[in-house]
Amino acid sequence: MMTHERYVYWFDEEATTDVERVGGKNASLAKMILNLTEAGIRVPGGFATSARAYWNHLEDNELRADIENLLEAYRKREKKLADVGRAIRRKIRRAPLPEGVASEIAEAYEKLCQEAEAEDASVAVRSSATAEDLPEASFAGQQDTYLNVTGAEDVQDACRRCFASLFTNRAIAYRERHEFEHMQIALSVGVQLMVRSDKAGSGVMFTVDTESGFPDVVVINAAWGLGENVVQGSVTPDEYVVHKPLLDRDDRVPIIGRSLGTKEKKMVFSGNGEEATKNVDTPKKQRQTYVLADEEVLTLARWACAIEDHYGHAMDIEWAKDGENHELYIVQARPETVHSQRRQDPLRTYRLKEEGKRLVEGVAIGDQIASGTARIIDDPSEADDFEDGEILVTAMTDPDWVPIMKLAGGVVTDYGGRTAHAAIVSRELGIPAVIGSEDATTTLQDGQTVTLSCAEGERGTVYEGELEYERESVDLGELPEVETQIMLNLGSPAGAFRWWRLPARGIGLARMEFIIGNMIRTHPMALLHLDDLEDRDAQREIRDLVRGYEDPADYFVETLSRGIARIAASQYPHPVVVRMSDFKTNEYADLLGGAAFEPEEANPMLGFRGASRYYSDRYREGFALECRAIWRARSEIGLENIVVMIPFCRTVEEAARVLEVMADHGLERGRDGLEVYIMCEIPANVVLAREFSKQFDGFSIGSNDLTQLALGIDRDSSELAELFDERNPAVQELIRQVIRAAHDAGRRVGICGQAPSDHPEFAVFLVEEGIDSISINPDSTVRVLQEVARVEERLGRSRAGGDHARGSEAVTARGEPHAGHSVAGREGSGGGR
Repeated sequence: MMTHERYVYWFDEEATTDVERVGGKNASLAKMILNLTEAGIRVPGGFATSARAYWNHLEDNELRADIENLLEAYRKREKKLADVGRAIRRKIRRAPLPEGVASEIAEAYEKLCQEAEAEDASVAVRSSATAEDLPEASFAGQQDTYLNVTGAEDVQDACRRCFASLFTNRAIAYRERHEFEHMQIALSVGVQLMVRSDKAGSGVMFTVDTESGFPDVVVINAAWGLGENVVQGSVTPDEYVVHKPLLDRDDRVPIIGRSLGTKEKKMVFSGNGEEATKNVDTPKKQRQTYVLADEEVLTLARWACAIEDHYGHAMDIEWAKDGENHELYIVQARPETVHSQRRQDPLRTYRLKEEGKRLVEGVAIGDQIASGTARIIDDPSEADDFEDGEILVTAMTDPDWVPIMKLAGGVVTDYGGRTAHAAIVSRELGIPAVIGSEDATTTLQDGQTVTLSCAEGERGTVYEGELEYERESVDLGELPEVETQIMLNLGSPAGAFRWWRLPARGIGLARMEFIIGNMIRTHPMALLHLDDLEDRDAQREIRDLVRGYEDPADYFVETLSRGIARIAASQYPHPVVVRMSDFKTNEYADLLGGAAFEPEEANPMLGFRGASRYYSDRYREGFALECRAIWRARSEIGLENIVVMIPFCRTVEEAARVLEVMADHGLERGRDGLEVYIMCEIPANVVLAREFSKQFDGFSIGSNDLTQLALGIDRDSSELAELFDERNPAVQELIRQVIRAAHDAGRRVGICGQAPSDHPEFAVFLVEEGIDSISINPDSTVRVLQEVARVEERLGRSRAGGDHARGSEAVTARGEPHAGHSVAGREGSGGGR
């Protein structure tokens, strides 16, 4: 006798891995339970209704023809989308479940209660479409989820509501746009035991940087309470960034980014029997506390990598922490559908060509720039006159906003983070967005012309007026490979991931000053002597910055170390040369609290700067904090590809004193593979290059200072600007001499000054002289690379090797590790560089 196909399948059954039977989301859960439980990944148990249950619900209630007729009326524009969606959902919700479907759901729920040892177990009821969560399509957020559902009848009702949610307005519009046939897609319902994250926290994580597509990180968002607020973008969550290649090192903590979210509210169980959940204000103490401890962050990141490895592509994962048993769980996993589809696209870069008045800032989504008219809208029903290309400004979005977002040139919201609905949809649509601005709806004016820029790093900005910008598109597959090591000059950690696809092999100049000046903002000596600071305004502002740190100095060390680590991770395992601080005294004095610790100098450019500060009693304590940050980035976080560079080192004796101070703070040259370079920017560095070679592992030519000191020209003088030229024969002769001297001593020599970026012909001179590396601004990479390839071809060189003497290679070929360093990465991680 034939039996009907079952209506319910358990997640630990092989049959439940069939997408056609239980939809993408439920099939993914089943695969994780079956294949990853042994790896220690916890997934709440439960069951899924089959696609057959959905079809039987339509057929037994004779709904198919009615649904098809309503959809046809929408296509012919005889009925509005909202009216059609509402009518279909009402029909599906009001129709009774077929008897067989209802009884199997009730029996499965009863069994789940027995396993949970609960009379009426609390469950999450989630929709899972049979075309959902495929690598090439994202239906995320289009169907409904119901949390804290208890009792068999309520579970059955929630299942029926999930069936109806296959025809939300946004889902109908999405399928129409992507030409999915409505009546060929079924809906399965997943029923899982609830994780009591209402008593702890939850969130979302991606196995790729959500803005740049950089594949070597896991980005984790977290908020207190149930995860819907993070998914919907109604709160600004904590964010953690973890470097994947070091996750298998138990002696390292590769968290390269950590930011505290405001977490304004949290979703908890309501307990009133009518609404299963409710939002409450987050207590102040929780708002000021991170949701996850470091070990929990690393556990989630390792789980994310295991899930990614199992599926073979980048993933978008929801997690939750149970506040009763304090365990972490994975509750959903789906393919990441934006960057996984763009990996082979040309690299497009945007750059503002003029400055403007900053109006609001927030998290930058994408890396584009857009100008248009700001339209402030509180509800999607108010958007009838919204026009193509306008900038949508609202508090937050949910899937009902998608039809409007499809028209927008950009999006600005008051609330949310990188995993908010507005962020996810903006990425999919390829439009820039500034998320979590806090006050855009009150600061911006409806009808105001604005420019939205996400091309300046991690923070997006809305500027007043229409600013001029340029866009460049480069097919990276057509770029040549060269022997000369092409590296990048970077200062901003926020923008580091943006350039990962460029064919660079390391960073030749990472400027510590950017992190200190823009992120820390405080003079290190002021942090060390905060109680003694006489400037009370500065003291008060510094105390606000260091809130949450027992020792103000820890604020400096943590912020600097994570900033450096993020830059170093972007090019790992290639070398990343970090210059120790090189502010002039007037620049140091401009930092919070700095005036009290800096002398007034007539000529700061030639004054108390660079190496001379590091062993001076006036700054020795501040330099110790810099050393602690470097040590932490290398030895605790694990970025051993960091190379230290000493700027403005005037004498060989001074070099010895600096190296001695560094060693006192754990940075001993040669220990754990630490290399120390000198920035060659003083004529004395050239004249005594052989002596400096005994103290340092390499030279990095700073062409700006070398030019001004060789020619006796103040590089900031407008009167002498036409005389300031790195291509002057005297400057070129100095460069020629140091290259030869360095190679004779077996030392590497590169250049990190502005000249190659500004003058491609200068790069020709450098290659002809046999320089090992050229470090340039990212937006000059393509032009310089092509110039270098032409001269190498003319000189008869290839990537296999040159005909001139070289020092020990830090990178022997693309993708190979820094000399002397082990690479504890996962196979394939970071490919494409």
